[in-house]
Amino acid sequence: MIRTFIAALTALVLTTLPAAAQKLSLGEVSQYLNSIQSAKGQFTQINGDGSISTGTISIKRPGKVRFEYNPPDQALVLAWAGAVYVFDKKLGGQPETYPLSQTPLSIILARNVNLGRAGMVTGHGYDGTATTVTAQDPDHPDRGSIQMKFTGNPVQLRQWVITDGNGSKTTVVLGALDDAELPNSVFDVNRVK
Repeated sequence: MIRTFIAALTALVLTTLPAAAQKLSLGEVSQYLNSIQSAKGQFTQINGDGSISTGTISIKRPGKVRFEYNPPDQALVLAWAGAVYVFDKKLGGQPETYPLSQTPLSIILARNVNLGRAGMVTGHGYDGTATTVTAQDPDHPDRGSIQMKFTGNPVQLRQWVITDGNGSKTTVVLGALDDAELPNSVFDVNRVK
């Protein structure tokens, strides 16, 4: 049931997007990711257990992201100052914290994304609609990977699937990422209440 829903959601997202004329090169994808400076949009997240969450994503490169989940979820995930903080407002208390460098998300939040780096890209394909790039930290492949889907004309990141070091997958389907002026305070863990 969940697999059918995921397949239908992916098909819906990809068929409602403008078709790409051809497979995007790794240089084009790197250039696009490097062009994202400060952006905001909506997301749908499909968790490893099949549960689905929605919310707003804010990105400010390098190194900052905010996932603000819609109710009934009471979660907030921030990447700030080289760490990822996971707040569960239901439980309260201190957030779970992980080094950003130990997550596949660090690849797209890097100051300079270079998918041409040796050993970084483990897959690069095109399905007639979207270019898919699977990347990992070549120095630490055990930390997982990120598979990204891009449409072209203009190039846009539409989805990623993060596979952590334990093999658990989390899919994030993105709406349009619109340029937005985002102050650093949006990502500051010290301002979370």
